[in-house]
Amino acid sequence: MIGVREVTVRYPRARADALHGVSLDAPRGRITAIVGPNGSGKSTLVRALLKRQPLVAGRIELDDRSIHDIPARELATRLAVVTQREEPAFPIEVREYVRLGRFPHLGTWRAPGEEDRAAVERALVLAGVEELAHRRVDTLSGGEWQRARLARALAQGGMAIVLDEPTTFLDVAHEMAVFELLSRLAHQDGQAVLLVSHQLNLVARFADRMVLLHRGVVAAAGAPLEIMQGPVLERVYEWPVVVARDPAVGAPMLVPLRGRVPR
Repeated sequence: MIGVREVTVRYPRARADALHGVSLDAPRGRITAIVGPNGSGKSTLVRALLKRQPLVAGRIELDDRSIHDIPARELATRLAVVTQREEPAFPIEVREYVRLGRFPHLGTWRAPGEEDRAAVERALVLAGVEELAHRRVDTLSGGEWQRARLARALAQGGMAIVLDEPTTFLDVAHEMAVFELLSRLAHQDGQAVLLVSHQLNLVARFADRMVLLHRGVVAAAGAPLEIMQGPVLERVYEWPVVVARDPAVGAPMLVPLRGRVPR
C-alpha cells in the first residue's frame, strides 16, 4: 500500500505550500485517483513519491515503510512510475526501451533471463505496442510514445504503480484500453494503482476512490459518487457544472456548462 501522511511541500521562493498536510491511502487491489484543477498539487505529489521533491513535513510510505528508508533500486523493483513528461534520450527500439524497466532487477552486469524476457513481452502486449517493438522511439507519435512508457512501467513489475496523466495524447479507444488495463492490474492482479488524471468522467467509471486536491490541500475524498457532486466540483474548479449519470454504466458524469466569457 502507498500511504501519504500529512505531507507538506514548498518550492524555493514560493509564497505558499504546493502541498499542505496531504494524507491519502492507495491500497492494493484498488484504483485510487487524484484529481483537481491545474496547480492543485497533483504532479508535485508524484515528484515527492519519486523522491525528486523534498518534504517540508510528513512522510510517504510503501507498505508502512518510509520511501526514504528504501534504497533506490529496491524501491524501483516494488514501485513503477509513469511521469507526466519524458522525452526519449536515445533513438533505441521500443522493445529495448521497455527492457529498461527490468534494470532494477538485473543491475549493471547481470544478463536478462527468461523471466525478464517474458516480462517485457507481456508488457508489450498489455500496453498494445507489440507491433511497434522494432520501431525507434524517436519515430513514435505522442500516443504511441505514451503507450511505450506504460509498457516500460509494466515490465518493471512490483505491486504498486503510479501514473501521472497516463492518457495524454491517446485517442478514445486507447484511453479506454488504458483504464481497462489499470482495472485489471488492480482488481485481478492485486496491485496498488495510484492515478493522477484530469479525465473526471473516466475516473468516475473506473476508480474505487477519488482524492480531490485544491490549492495544495485535500478538498474531498471518497467514492466517485461522493466526490462527483455539483457543488463540490463547482467550488474547486470555479466553473458551473451539472453532474448527470453515465447512460452506459450509471457512473456520475460531469457536464461543464457554458460560462460567461470575461470582456
